[in-house]
Amino acid sequence: MTTDPQQRSFRTVALVGRYQTSGVAGTLAEITLFLQGRGLSVVLESGTAQAIGRTDLPNAPTAELGATADLAVVVGGDGTMLGVARELASSDLPLVGINHGRLGFMTDVPLTRWREALGQILEGRYQSECRMLLGARVMRGDETVFSATALNDVVVARGALGRMVEVVVHVDGLYMYTQRADGLVVATPTGSTAYALSANGPILHPRLAGIVLTPVAPQSLSNRPIVLPEASRVSIRVSESRDALVNCDMQSFAELAAGDTIEVARMPSAIEFLHPPGWSYFATLRQKLNWHAMPADRDAAADRDVADRDDAPDVYA
Repeated sequence: MTTDPQQRSFRTVALVGRYQTSGVAGTLAEITLFLQGRGLSVVLESGTAQAIGRTDLPNAPTAELGATADLAVVVGGDGTMLGVARELASSDLPLVGINHGRLGFMTDVPLTRWREALGQILEGRYQSECRMLLGARVMRGDETVFSATALNDVVVARGALGRMVEVVVHVDGLYMYTQRADGLVVATPTGSTAYALSANGPILHPRLAGIVLTPVAPQSLSNRPIVLPEASRVSIRVSESRDALVNCDMQSFAELAAGDTIEVARMPSAIEFLHPPGWSYFATLRQKLNWHAMPADRDAAADRDVADRDDAPDVYA
């Protein structure tokens, strides 16, 4: 959906960068000058400001950026965007992602086009979309021992010992199944192109507010992914495991014990992403998953990716 320029005014822009990546500091400096040249105020995320030595600019922790900025620009990979988005979920601060990583499903503005794309967005010419979040908590008896949010997925998985995890799954209080597997992925539509996809789960368009349950290497080959309504409440009880973990977006972790229950449900808040005019989710899939390429072209693309990988940052997407 294209937004009328009169509906939203950007006066202060927050910048967040994956500052461990070579070249990000220079890109952030260029964006800062670009924004200031348009008469806009700039506030840096505190860790970013310290890492790149820009103490001359106002800064604030990620969770507080929503109180001072009208827009947040994230420079990095999808892993950076995942962490920022979760912290800003309750602030209603729209996000723009400039890809300084590898895949760029969420940081969709190419590094070579950030001036054009950011200029269009600041002028009110953009497409807006909201992405749902999941909330997860681990119950040990009557006590909550872990809680976190996820933009991609909540994953229950085996630990370092490599033994399968046995879980009992209920949906909205109704028994669904008991299964033994390497893990179980509970994913949002955003996360349907992440770990769930590698486990043969379906791709959900972001406008579908469903929840995907995808088993990872299940012992029973008849176990298949299933898409649940967005309002579903999923309960996963660990019935047998000597070594199991739960993680949210591969960034928040907790160890699990037999008898623990992981409760997962949609969060009331959502994340708003802004895209430049002409952005298309289908174009993203074609580009990132090589849907448009013939087999020989895919092999050549894979060879190029391997050749470049040593210099590329790790990205979970």
